[in-house]
Amino acid sequence: MKTILVSAVALIDVEGRILLAQRPPGKSLAGLWEFPGGKVEPGETPEAALIRELQEELGIDTWASCLAPLTFASHSYDDFHLLMPLFACRKWNGTPQGREGQVLKWARASELRDYPMPPADIPLIPILRDWL
Repeated sequence: MKTILVSAVALIDVEGRILLAQRPPGKSLAGLWEFPGGKVEPGETPEAALIRELQEELGIDTWASCLAPLTFASHSYDDFHLLMPLFACRKWNGTPQGREGQVLKWARASELRDYPMPPADIPLIPILRDWL
């Protein structure tokens, strides 16, 4: 089974809320809510992938020094295994906007269970709740 490395981030605003993005129609797991991020390309670090993905998907800029490693998810789907480091980020430039058709929502850690998420994301919720 192939392992895919995906980097994700819990963007945390000044009110302590976390940004969620809803997967748009036409993508796998459409309609589910996830932490922003994406695939790590060959030769890229997880931090560099996040910086690139945040610019492409949300139109915001951040820096590797603002990405704090928090935890990771390791989950087997039917046709691949996902390994996903989750970073926390409290500093960026710009206002997040869904540039790829995704709906965005700021949610408190205590509300994350109210949003249907991909199976790999669900175990990250209690870690975020305990951390914030």
